[in-house]
Amino acid sequence: MNDKHNIYILGIESSCDDTSAAVIRDGYLLSNVTSSQAVHEAYGGVVPELASRAHQQNIVPVVDQALKQAGIDASQLSAIAFTRGPGLMGSLLVGVSFAKGLAASLGIPMIDVNHLHGHVLAHFIRTEDGEETVPEYPFLCLLVSGGNSQIVLVKSYKDMEIIGQTIDDAAGEAIDKCSKVMGLGYPGGPIIDRLARKGNPDAYTFAKPQIKGYDYSFSGLKTSFLYSLRDWLKDDPDFIAHHQEDLAASLEKTIVDILMKKLYKASKDLKIKQIAVAGGVSANTGLREAFQQYAKRYGWKIFIPKFSYTTDNAAMIAINGYFKYLEKDFCPMEAPAYSRVEV
Repeated sequence: MNDKHNIYILGIESSCDDTSAAVIRDGYLLSNVTSSQAVHEAYGGVVPELASRAHQQNIVPVVDQALKQAGIDASQLSAIAFTRGPGLMGSLLVGVSFAKGLAASLGIPMIDVNHLHGHVLAHFIRTEDGEETVPEYPFLCLLVSGGNSQIVLVKSYKDMEIIGQTIDDAAGEAIDKCSKVMGLGYPGGPIIDRLARKGNPDAYTFAKPQIKGYDYSFSGLKTSFLYSLRDWLKDDPDFIAHHQEDLAASLEKTIVDILMKKLYKASKDLKIKQIAVAGGVSANTGLREAFQQYAKRYGWKIFIPKFSYTTDNAAMIAINGYFKYLEKDFCPMEAPAYSRVEV
């Protein structure tokens, strides 16, 4: 077993359609390799069966590359951290099975990581040449992706409480569906982001749900967007083509406003000014700008992840694994994957 100063953690992430492996030494990132799957674009969404097949093809070369880039041999690893869930079961099983096989062959412990905790703790990844500042506990994290929209109260690396979450669609899901309705393609996030930079965010108004507490709802906004488009298209069949930049900007502004209003309420109520954002939607330019504005206005200390940490990646799994390794928080070989969050 390695001493306190040469702890090498291999992280493996395979919860959806990205196969990723990363190596962290003593909390510092040495490599982070991800293979994305373009096969799903033609279907307008992730096809689980195709995803798991692609993971099977990608996992060995991705892990091999991660070790090579880190400049180490598998025999130097202290433990293997892997995403146990939530995610697509077929995809998870590829990563979990590989992690078990490799850990058993090397005789080293396994560390299971909750995918959502991974996104939150991505803020603690350090690089040798970086100037990273990390959040102080407790902090609030807005976790926004295609599958999740949550406000998480983070008290420690293993003590996280979801204080607000979507009761229907996630923010990323709403963006993807509205993009699809406009005929813009999948995934919608980057397309809407690009168009929104050139549009007028105040051109159109869409419904904002009135939900109590810190919970979110995006299905009403989606319906409002759909019905508005339908009415405008009756008058002008080319309405979308003529106004797509303004539509994208107005949609983005509405979603960002909904997200930020609840986050501000939570910050004010709990008197917490250390505020982070994580998940795929944290790559959105409008959301990042809103964070900067709120920081200036309300004295928040904000933490916005590098773009490489916004999407699913193994670096965030490895850093979770590192913290757990320090406390010898290992998992048994028979631990199964889980597709939904265990309560």
